[in-house]
Amino acid sequence: MPGQGRPAIVASVLPADFARLGEDVQALEKAGVDRIQWDVMDGSFVPNMTFGPDVIAANRGLVVMGFEAHLMVVHPEPMLARWVEAGCEIVIVHAEACLHLHRTLSEIRELGAKAGVALNPATPFAAVENVLDLLDLLLVMTVNPGFGGQSYIASTEPKIAMARAEIDRRGLDVELEVDGGIGTQTIRAAAAAGADVFCAGSSLFTGDGTMADRVAAMRAAATEAMSTPA
Repeated sequence: MPGQGRPAIVASVLPADFARLGEDVQALEKAGVDRIQWDVMDGSFVPNMTFGPDVIAANRGLVVMGFEAHLMVVHPEPMLARWVEAGCEIVIVHAEACLHLHRTLSEIRELGAKAGVALNPATPFAAVENVLDLLDLLLVMTVNPGFGGQSYIASTEPKIAMARAEIDRRGLDVELEVDGGIGTQTIRAAAAAGADVFCAGSSLFTGDGTMADRVAAMRAAATEAMSTPA
């Protein structure tokens, strides 16, 4: 069914206390987030390193909500099965990192996972137009990947709108996610542009009220923006 549905809030665990990662993952579920994003970084595609599949697998049994792996890595293909085996129902690769993107997406689906593609801020929507029918999720990065706590790049909004228009025109069942600098204010602009899934990190872990309050505030802001006529 084309068009935006109920806004989904996805939590990046980059700001978590890695010494208490399992507890933070459980706290996020109790706070009402829809799923966890594992930001997998290799120190090559982005200048940082984070989680391996064993860390994700160790947390899989602690919660029932979904996991997505955002692979900020070069040549993700050899390890695709590891992320699925670790418990990630969605595997997201970067268009910029895949030489044969169509083949990579097909491999993810053959493993039984949902296939996603991420686009860096400078990468045009045209990079995925010819594989849109293979996607379950399109992730438009609203910061340059590699670090948490960055400022939202508003100039990505026309790309979000372009993606929304094409997904709807073709009647595709593709989630449109944004990631980077998402808080109660920026989520409104991203939702108004056409996003329906919102990945937040720092703004979930710090701010006014409880974590549940912050999740609810973001969901309410997105819902309002999505229901307001353009």
